[in-house]
Amino acid sequence: MSSSQSSIAEKMYTTCTNPATGEVIGQSEITPLSEVAGIIEKARSAQLRWSGMPLRQRIIGLRRVQEYLVEHKDEIAEVIAQDNGKVRVDAMATEVLPAAMAIAYYSRKARRFLRPKGCGTGNLFLANKRSQIIRQPFGVIAIISPWNYPFAIPFSEVVMALLAGNAVVLKVASETQLVGRKLEECFRAAELPDGIFQYINVPGKDVGDALFAAGIDKLFFTGSVAVGKYLMSRAGQTLTPVVLELGGNDPMIVCEDADLARAVGGAVWAGFSNCGQSCGGIERIYVAEKVYGDFLELLKNRIDTLRIGYDTDFQVDLGAMTTERQVVTVQRHIEDALNQGAEIYAQSKIPETLHLKNFLPATVLVNVNHNMLVMKDETFGPVVGVMKFRYVEEAVTLANDSYLGLTASVWSRNRRRAIEIGKRLKAGVITINDHLMSHGLAETPWGGFKQSGIGRTHGEIGFEEMTQPQVIVDDKFAFTRKNLWWPPYSEKLYHGLSGLLDLLYAKKISRRLRGFGRILKILPRILSAD
Repeated sequence: MSSSQSSIAEKMYTTCTNPATGEVIGQSEITPLSEVAGIIEKARSAQLRWSGMPLRQRIIGLRRVQEYLVEHKDEIAEVIAQDNGKVRVDAMATEVLPAAMAIAYYSRKARRFLRPKGCGTGNLFLANKRSQIIRQPFGVIAIISPWNYPFAIPFSEVVMALLAGNAVVLKVASETQLVGRKLEECFRAAELPDGIFQYINVPGKDVGDALFAAGIDKLFFTGSVAVGKYLMSRAGQTLTPVVLELGGNDPMIVCEDADLARAVGGAVWAGFSNCGQSCGGIERIYVAEKVYGDFLELLKNRIDTLRIGYDTDFQVDLGAMTTERQVVTVQRHIEDALNQGAEIYAQSKIPETLHLKNFLPATVLVNVNHNMLVMKDETFGPVVGVMKFRYVEEAVTLANDSYLGLTASVWSRNRRRAIEIGKRLKAGVITINDHLMSHGLAETPWGGFKQSGIGRTHGEIGFEEMTQPQVIVDDKFAFTRKNLWWPPYSEKLYHGLSGLLDLLYAKKISRRLRGFGRILKILPRILSAD
């Protein structure tokens, strides 16, 4: 997908192009920077009314979004495939279906997630101070989403934000504007209050500056590490909270007792679906020495059967890369590895009829090491590097040797042992005998360690990111005239409070009893206003 800008009747547009054919498939009006502040102000006004509505009404509104999504599922999947380049099965399985599941889950769980929670009692002598935590919406939440999963990633975040009582301003990547407009259509069809959901198309980094200048209350960003760091530095100027999901270089550990057929199937799925353009996809594979050869042979057989092309009849496994810029990055990583001694062990074939640069073969590299870009950076393409290991400790060390830590997987028939190995991996999500699917589990938090990001989306933890905790402390003894420690101060008060420490924590019973006596001497002061 490439984008350009054109002027029609003094309006600017992003041109949307199918990356698999080069065909222009539509356009999306660009939002002038001068209008962003007004959009945020309108959202803020709408949010005050929206958050005051009963949760039941917000849920009803969001369920209308689900109804529209289900009725138009095929149309949405088609737009995703044309605008992003992925095949329609991928579009349905990884974007449309998870979106519908997410809105059903959060609508069902929102009441529990937002319910006030008591804090219990920390000390008997302060038991009259009863605290509870309530969840307050932030206000206006901005969401900046990427082009690799342009529908599913922002959809869940929008749903959670709205259910929690926020207004939302959404900015989808310039490369997939038609998908963004289709998502906008879903929420517009639900006839939510005017201004509560707003869509903007501001190309480039200007959007971050404009959003912070307009006073958004929180930002959710999914994208590159470099842009995430820039946005975080801008957010620091106003102390605007952020949630950042910044990609991964995910490892897969294949133990000697793994079901190799399943492990190979998982490697093909998580390494090459969406042409490898998945932040949580497999990029590095570490295989136990005893099964290394068998694993590679099975993997080569599967790679040889992958079908690459333009999806016209559903008989295609890999579509086109979304941008030519990313194609260049993938080719550079492969070239760097080959120059350092790596070899191409397996590579799928591309039909001669496909002439566009956006089609890349699925590639398996061996003889790789951690000096190579393909093993130390995020390649974000249909390439995996495979290394062998002798001991599990070695595999764990290799898997953790990355500045990224989004997800990882362990493959073994001994699931208990696999879980123990997984606990030693420095990644936000660990899957056992599977990979690249937890983002589709609405109940499961999503996010990473290290430079893979900050904060979480999805699940109860992700839902809490849409609100801030507010503590209400209610004094059950409000009939008293003052607290024990209020002025006027005196030596008697000092010794009484010191006695409280003895009563509560002294080791000797005699000291506790003396402390109790001192407390009794000052206790009547709570009934006096003097």
